Amino acid sequence: MSRKVLVLYAHPSQHRSEVNQPMFDSAGDIADVTLVDLYQQYPTYQIDIEREQQRLREHDVVVFHFPLYWYSTPSILKEWQDLVLEYGFAYGHDGNALYGKQFICAVSAGGAEKAYQTEGYNHYPIEDLLRPLEQMASLTGMHYQPPLALFGARTAVEEGRIPQHIQRWQTLLTLLKTNVLENQSIKDHSDLIHFIDQHIETTAQTASGAK
Repeated sequence: MSRKVLVLYAHPSQHRSEVNQPMFDSAGDIADVTLVDLYQQYPTYQIDIEREQQRLREHDVVVFHFPLYWYSTPSILKEWQDLVLEYGFAYGHDGNALYGKQFICAVSAGGAEKAYQTEGYNHYPIEDLLRPLEQMASLTGMHYQPPLALFGARTAVEEGRIPQHIQRWQTLLTLLKTNVLENQSIKDHSDLIHFIDQHIETTAQTASGAK
């Protein structure tokens, strides 16, 4: 049985997006994937709490899709968390609406991967910078997966890395629908990318052998 995936997309400058907007657009034809553009739906930040909570109830997987802004999410995604993940709904007494669902981030960062290391310019791995979201998932009973991360986003187009990343993104959504990731020992974004690439290679070999 295919699981339903909810993608919550937050990008405040979509007209300038070279990575995230193409990713978001590329997922439009994938079955059982619901795409929500938060800035488009809530330009004045007046978030419809009941509608968003109902969306969460109707889906099995929650994806936060965003570019890293000052080591965190764009502001509307934080506003979404503050308003939608209420006591009694997402946590606290009888707050079990998200329990058992899967949670993952698809994030881009302008700096190179080496900058996101203990010895690097930003001092912390991407996994450490996303700890608040990991704890949010833990508190609400969701199963957290390490992020799909694209580093060096500022130069990704000129370096020709966008098509490969979009393929990984589309494959990730397919894997999330089939619950494959939950049974894997994935420790960080590198492990996740390795697993996705193996799946892409295996699928291509199978398809080639069937011809």
